[in-house]
Amino acid sequence: MSVSAPPKVGFVSLGCPKALVDSERILTQLRLDGYAISASYQDADVVVVNTCGFIDSAREESLAAIGEALAENGKVIVTGCLGAEADRIRAAHPGVLAVTGPHQYEAVVGAVHTHAPFLASHDPFVDLVPPQGVKLTPRHYAYLKISEGCNHHCSFCIIPSMRGRLVSRPIEAVLTEAAQLVQAGVRELLVISQDTSAYGSDLRYSTGFWQGRPVKASFAGLCAALSTLGVWVRLHYVYPYPHVDEVLPLMAEGRLLPYLDIPFQHGSPRLLKLMRRPAAAENTLARIAAWRAVCPTLTLRSTFIVGFPGETEADFATLLEFLTEAQIDRAGCFEYSPVAGASANDLPDPVPAALKAERYARFMETQQAISRQRLAQKVGREIEVLVDGQSERGAVARSAADAPEIDGLVYVKNARRAKAGDLLRVRVTGADDYDLSAQRLSR
Repeated sequence: MSVSAPPKVGFVSLGCPKALVDSERILTQLRLDGYAISASYQDADVVVVNTCGFIDSAREESLAAIGEALAENGKVIVTGCLGAEADRIRAAHPGVLAVTGPHQYEAVVGAVHTHAPFLASHDPFVDLVPPQGVKLTPRHYAYLKISEGCNHHCSFCIIPSMRGRLVSRPIEAVLTEAAQLVQAGVRELLVISQDTSAYGSDLRYSTGFWQGRPVKASFAGLCAALSTLGVWVRLHYVYPYPHVDEVLPLMAEGRLLPYLDIPFQHGSPRLLKLMRRPAAAENTLARIAAWRAVCPTLTLRSTFIVGFPGETEADFATLLEFLTEAQIDRAGCFEYSPVAGASANDLPDPVPAALKAERYARFMETQQAISRQRLAQKVGREIEVLVDGQSERGAVARSAADAPEIDGLVYVKNARRAKAGDLLRVRVTGADDYDLSAQRLSR
């Protein structure tokens, strides 16, 4: 008996790593349901666009992506953060088939079933999907999302209204997924959420069980368990709460990567209060100094906003002083952009666009000098790197200080045969503003 070919689903994934994990989850379920994935608009029976709606530029990019998918294919289902504004999407693109909000996985899959029905029989034991699911990252690293939503109400952000309050995944589920990824060949786990250090607070830090032993559903408990998997574990979106101190010994012992991605956003206490940032009252510089005393190799990555309403020249000077004193290794900067629905829109004294651009340039100049100096200090050291691929400059790798796609790279000149996922021991031979060059050490 002949069986008709399964429908093909095209997929466009926009936004942050958290949205990428959402896309992976949707694709995994569609594959389990027997659907095929298309690499082109023309070959797809329906296209899903997973949107971003964090700032206006991201919204415009999402609307443009929806328009392109409609023009190229005609059958489009929209999901993701911008999906929370269905009226805006339908006003711009009335031809979309369905609109669902963020992490509404069942609704997206249901819409695909409705508009690209699959009538042929499907045997999940024959059409195999790997235990770790469908991944959109290279085989050797993967994002591990530990929670949804956020309990904070930062004045520039509308994430809580789009994604809801914090909902932590059960610790057994997180650790089981992590173990499956490692078994599938993943060498680096990138832990993500809206607020990683708040993990388990909504569960009242209850105790779960994994591999026959109790594990506390807390930030420290999760990190301790992940540190036993024998792979790189990198922590993103960590707020500088006091209990973050508990994981620094794990980093000093080499069980977790000595890396913290902490979105400080500003260095002025007055501005942080206007932003309604959590942990704004903490003595952050003292905490950073204490962390580095425990783990001298600690890398700090952060993001900052310049031109927030009411930001004075004195506030900006305080930000640059914070940047210099904290010696932030990796920093991204954004010019403040109003977001519809954010309470910061009602604040007085907006900063003129030209002044925002000038402060952005001064920030980046300051950060570039810090990065250059800190990287120069690594010349002559022996470090471990994870290979991502090859280029004309040699093997393209990353160190413990480098998250994929957002940080620097290490170019290893004498490792032409190294493959993606290989761990190499190298000696740093040179440094520029953001990247390192190195020589592979003989085994």
